[in-house]
Amino acid sequence: MSDKKIFIICGEASGDLHAANLVRSLKAISPNLQVRGWGGDRLIAENIQVLKHIRELSFMGFLEVLLNIVTILKNFRTCKAHISSFNPEVLILVDFPGFNLRMAEWAKKKGIKVIYYISPQLWAWKQGRIKKIQAYVDELYCILPFEKAFYEKFNVSVKYYGHPLLDEILNFKTLRKEPLLHEKPVLALLPGSRMQEVKRKLPIMLEAAKSFPEYEVIVACSSQIPEAFYHSFNASNVRFLFGKTYDILNVASIAYVTSGTATLETALFNVPQVVCYKSSGLSFWIAKRVVKINYISLVNLMLDRKLVEELIQGDCTSEKLVSSMKKLVVNSETRNQIIAGYGELLNLLGGEGASDRIAESMHETFLKEIK
Repeated sequence: MSDKKIFIICGEASGDLHAANLVRSLKAISPNLQVRGWGGDRLIAENIQVLKHIRELSFMGFLEVLLNIVTILKNFRTCKAHISSFNPEVLILVDFPGFNLRMAEWAKKKGIKVIYYISPQLWAWKQGRIKKIQAYVDELYCILPFEKAFYEKFNVSVKYYGHPLLDEILNFKTLRKEPLLHEKPVLALLPGSRMQEVKRKLPIMLEAAKSFPEYEVIVACSSQIPEAFYHSFNASNVRFLFGKTYDILNVASIAYVTSGTATLETALFNVPQVVCYKSSGLSFWIAKRVVKINYISLVNLMLDRKLVEELIQGDCTSEKLVSSMKKLVVNSETRNQIIAGYGELLNLLGGEGASDRIAESMHETFLKEIK
């Protein structure tokens, strides 16, 4: 019997993180599992052969996708060739729905079992894609508690075993050595992992941070972006640290955070935050007409109420960032409310061990039966 083969595709830093933890858990069950894929440094650290790096894949917003359509179409062809050459029994898709749903259709028609891990956020927009999930996905896993009910409304079977970020943060706290050294309370800036979003938001964050001289300002820099890009902002009295987001959050007192997974990570470190979002004018205009959510941060979405401030597009200015942050700095009641809300959030996330439980489910459902 030949070793089982899995091809895994993720297109963003958060997906790479979850994919790496999942692969580690799968290999603990099946040590001879062969895995290749598209991903980032976290998968590479698990000794996975990454054939295309996420730094070449992620385009943010409608306009950016349109401008890069030739590259994206080439990526589809390249990915199909990589999968065909490897000939896996199972394709695991991690988030990244614009790309991965098309790959699901192609793989299903080729007779490859398709597992979708970290279900597409169809509750926010493009609900019509539910038909592709029904037709081309053999097993669907979600990591947000309210997603299970959403998919079941459409008679889509979905499994929820908790959120794997809990394990990632627990591992960090267990394995870390000395806390990050700092001379003053820390104001963390998390401007995102894509160059486009960092270029839009980091200057605004840096300008706002000048109003808090009593804090040491530390920028969480993506290792996918060249160091020279960050230093081009010419920020004085600011530390730029690469690949140290958790180290920064572990010592931070307050934070400016780009919407996305980072808002949940910040919450799990109990850091009061102001959430920021800014895209191109065209992308935002389109998004307002198609996105069907009341909030942009995972914190507010999961609690279904406004716990943390969200400054979106025109409201994402340095002046408004300063005003919102001052509420956290000077008002202990506001801070206490946010910390209490984070406690509620933790209770919704399903406890530790999500990656192991998901891996066990995948093994029982698909990998064990493959001959």
